[in-house]
Amino acid sequence: MRITGGGARGIPLLLPKGDLVRPATDAMRQAVFSSLAHCLAGARFLDLFAGSGAYGLEALSRGALSGVFVEKNARTADFIRQNISAVCKSLGRDTAGLQVVTADATHVLPGDVPDLVFIDPPYELIPELAPKLFARLDAWLAEKTETLIVFEMPGDLELSPVGWTCVKRLGKGARQPTARIFRSSRAGP
Repeated sequence: MRITGGGARGIPLLLPKGDLVRPATDAMRQAVFSSLAHCLAGARFLDLFAGSGAYGLEALSRGALSGVFVEKNARTADFIRQNISAVCKSLGRDTAGLQVVTADATHVLPGDVPDLVFIDPPYELIPELAPKLFARLDAWLAEKTETLIVFEMPGDLELSPVGWTCVKRLGKGARQPTARIFRSSRAGP
């Protein structure tokens, strides 16, 4: 698995052995970031259920300025730190403005309000956690309604969170991963 675009394109990402992490595919990340290209320069992101950190690191490679990675598993969080170092080295920048938080992503909304939120949870947890997570995000992002939420999920899962509008769906097929981009229903057209 590698960074697919931007200044750190081609940098390999380290992953823990086993099934602790189900990383977003290169094709899915390319589709997501092609759709987000207009809002990456100087952006701040929040990567929940970060795993390898692929979504946040891809954003960084393509122009995001800072962000927070939230990962519950301490061993996996160490891999994110290594991946941050490799990507920053490739970009010729330091790691300032990047933070790894080892915590349950359903309970943490750290720091400044982001421009982008990436959510890629274990698929089996989505029906239970999505409504609660979107409700928390709705309250937290009330003053910044233009923040976009990128939520990766199975293609056969429908998600209609209260207060949010799906503005784009990426990926095809019921048995394939999809990413849905949401924005607050309070945001302007």
